[in-house]
Amino acid sequence: MLSYQHIYHAGNLADVQKHALLAWMLSYLTRKDKPVSYIESHAGRGLYHLDAPEAVKTGEAAAGIDRVLETHGLPDAHPLLQALAACKQTHGATSYPGSPLIAAHLLRPQDSLHFAELHPGEHVALRNALPRGRAKLHQQDGFELALSLAPPTPRRGLLLIDPSYEIKSDYGRIPGIIANLHRKWNVGVIALWYPILKDGSHGPMLKALENQGLPGALRHEVRFPPVREGHRMIGSGMFVVNAPFGAQDECTRLDQLFARMQRAG
Repeated sequence: MLSYQHIYHAGNLADVQKHALLAWMLSYLTRKDKPVSYIESHAGRGLYHLDAPEAVKTGEAAAGIDRVLETHGLPDAHPLLQALAACKQTHGATSYPGSPLIAAHLLRPQDSLHFAELHPGEHVALRNALPRGRAKLHQQDGFELALSLAPPTPRRGLLLIDPSYEIKSDYGRIPGIIANLHRKWNVGVIALWYPILKDGSHGPMLKALENQGLPGALRHEVRFPPVREGHRMIGSGMFVVNAPFGAQDECTRLDQLFARMQRAG
């Protein structure tokens, strides 16, 4: 069983990039009355408390979402801030929503939500965190779920692929999986998150993705110092297929946010 626990990293700078862009894309997709499908391949527990010993120990949330909120780094009307406010109202001031709760808040009753989480404990925690009846939960391999659902009903929608990359072979598998998903679901927005590590593990994967010539491809990366000595992650990336119109502008805003935080130290 995989040992990764996101509670140590919830609300970090990688989450800020990933969740801000995800929230913006979901908000964009719901501007029209047409229903959408939302799928997550690696959902996690969905709800975190940033005063938990694990989160306090690493200090990653303090350097991430806490700094963004303290400095008013995102516009007041940003959909991520809306989801954060809703989470705090329901679960307490120290709560932080993972991507499943962000999606559950921003999407509408007519939209379809599917979450895959293989870990038994995380699966139970996710079920308890989500509003009852809000989504379909699947305790199975997330890649298998995504491939089995594609194309979903409704066809308009977004898939988030967000593995922990504990399984190193994921780097090599993902380009083929995304190509297969796009063949089956050519109108779907497919968003992949990946860590930027000192050893450049993501490089061959991104090169393979870019060589596929996928439509509407958007690659966005932010860099930041390691949160502590010996930490290997120095940035965060998103690769999006069929990126919604205006997504590049949101990426530019995130670039400006990270640049301001870096200048401020």
